[in-house]
Amino acid sequence: MNRINQWLAAAAVLGCLWLGALPLAAQSCYSRDEIEPATASSLQNTAAGYLQSARAGNVAALQPAAEFNLGDVVAANKDLWGQQQTVRGLYLLDNTQSQQKAGGGGEFYCGIYNSPNRVGFLFGGLPPGRYGIVIDDVSGGKTPAVISWILHQNGAQWRIAGLYVKAAQIAGHDAAWYLAQARSYRSKGQNHNAWFYYLTVNELTRPFPAMTTPQLDKLYDEMQAARPSDLPSKNNPVGLAAGGRTFNMIDLFALPVGTDLDLVVKYEEPDISDSSKTFQDNIAAMKALLARYPEFRDAFGGVVARAVAPNGQDYGSLMAMKDVK
Repeated sequence: MNRINQWLAAAAVLGCLWLGALPLAAQSCYSRDEIEPATASSLQNTAAGYLQSARAGNVAALQPAAEFNLGDVVAANKDLWGQQQTVRGLYLLDNTQSQQKAGGGGEFYCGIYNSPNRVGFLFGGLPPGRYGIVIDDVSGGKTPAVISWILHQNGAQWRIAGLYVKAAQIAGHDAAWYLAQARSYRSKGQNHNAWFYYLTVNELTRPFPAMTTPQLDKLYDEMQAARPSDLPSKNNPVGLAAGGRTFNMIDLFALPVGTDLDLVVKYEEPDISDSSKTFQDNIAAMKALLARYPEFRDAFGGVVARAVAPNGQDYGSLMAMKDVK
């Protein structure tokens, strides 16, 4: 998981931003060609220097410039920092004059309103100030990656206010491959497979949650058309019948595990203290899941079942899809 500061974590942008209110005059957004050259150069050079330190694992050099603890994110992504980078996007956000209400956020729109090249950012609780966003495509690591730096101007320094490091491939495939598969599953009426593959496409194509583009909005609309009506949640469990018992499924999602894209199912279990029994229950839950949704066998490399106790603790088991008989 990527560690970012509180206001960035609060961002949620799945949906069409372009149909909302026009940007406030106190909140301005400038793309690369609109940024004063010295400022653009400063942002790029700062992000490049931070990336070099992260690549070397030099947390001591990075931490004084960060507004949150960077140690975990540097260590967790040691295989993704790569060797070469290309700046994909450069933006300057300015809400220094903004008078925000408590709990409010910053909405920024770059580009002409109806232009296909426009970009939007929605941050929850963003404090007034000037922010630079540098999005790097990075290669030479374990897999290609996209690194997004959210830099907060503090005097002459650009401090690290947020950081997203995301693999550009999952299980060896890029967004275009997953999109083709999602559309293929949808054409076959396999909307559950299509839904989870669309979510994977969104994960691969959206540099970070607070950013959207017309292309991402279009993907969102296409994805919503395939959304199944029986997705489980804690407040809306879905029953999985097996051997005279019903497992109350409370969550279902795709997750990269090693070189596979696996499916994770969480279900309610009153007691997980007996690990041998819970393991057998997990296997039974996997079988019940695949009996209800046999299409999953074609789309995922394995299944992870997690029995969740009333106190929130869980016990998980993983099996390759071919081994779930």
